[in-house]
Amino acid sequence: MSLVLSVASGKGGTGKTTVSTSLARVVALHREVLFLDCDVEDPDAHFYLKPEWKAERKVLVTVPQVDGERCDGCGACAEFCRFNALAVIKDDVLVFPELCHGCGGCALACAFKCINETERRIGIVRAGSSGRIAVNQGLLDIGEPMSLAVIRELRSGIRGNDITIIDCPPGTGCPMVTSIEGSDYCLLVTEPSPFGRHDLDLAHRVASDLGIPHGVVINKDTGGSSIIEDYCSSEAIDVLGRIPYTRDIAELCSRGEVLSETRYEWRGEFLKILRAVNEACRSSLLS
Repeated sequence: MSLVLSVASGKGGTGKTTVSTSLARVVALHREVLFLDCDVEDPDAHFYLKPEWKAERKVLVTVPQVDGERCDGCGACAEFCRFNALAVIKDDVLVFPELCHGCGGCALACAFKCINETERRIGIVRAGSSGRIAVNQGLLDIGEPMSLAVIRELRSGIRGNDITIIDCPPGTGCPMVTSIEGSDYCLLVTEPSPFGRHDLDLAHRVASDLGIPHGVVINKDTGGSSIIEDYCSSEAIDVLGRIPYTRDIAELCSRGEVLSETRYEWRGEFLKILRAVNEACRSSLLS
């Protein structure tokens, strides 16, 4: 039985890594788990899980290379490209590799077959372990604008018999969509504020459009506002857990400690969240 559980949010700083690493530690008490840190622009789960890195591989993407001697500057390639990765100026074709999505359409559009593809590196994927947790981390190279290829390379490591927990990038753009796509369940981590409610609404709509069952974990809960509960009630979303806004928890996280590992009482709280996911997915997550 395989299950993919993604942890996402509509905004940064809500506590996705706090939740995802704590869940991973609880699952690891029962069975092996695969953890994917898909926040490839700023991965930080390794500060908490402290894996021993064992392997590293490059992430390569294909970009066009134009044979200037054969090209007549017709502009068919640039006209085809919707990402403006090619431009024709005075019969010369300029290539902007950072904008290229590697679709290969420009080569197909070229009647003179003067476009070849070459590879360039945009990041790396690391693989390691922390006890019974296999940790895979993606890291986008500095200055690279597009992270999707790194995220896809990370997700290619999902195996059919794994319990996989995905720590997603913030926001609701393409990186988040690529990370949660195909998940069996998605936990949306939010905070009780107007910004938190607004961005939770965006994340809820994305998960709904993708057909992914999802519930909410409220982090930094002060107990003085029902703004998230009211929204979840109106949208029929289950609130699966709450993490209070306390100095003790803030200090613990700042030291790189895992909440469910350091505080025994929180192990039980995260176990409740996992059991709710288990029931929603009718899976054998904790068997």
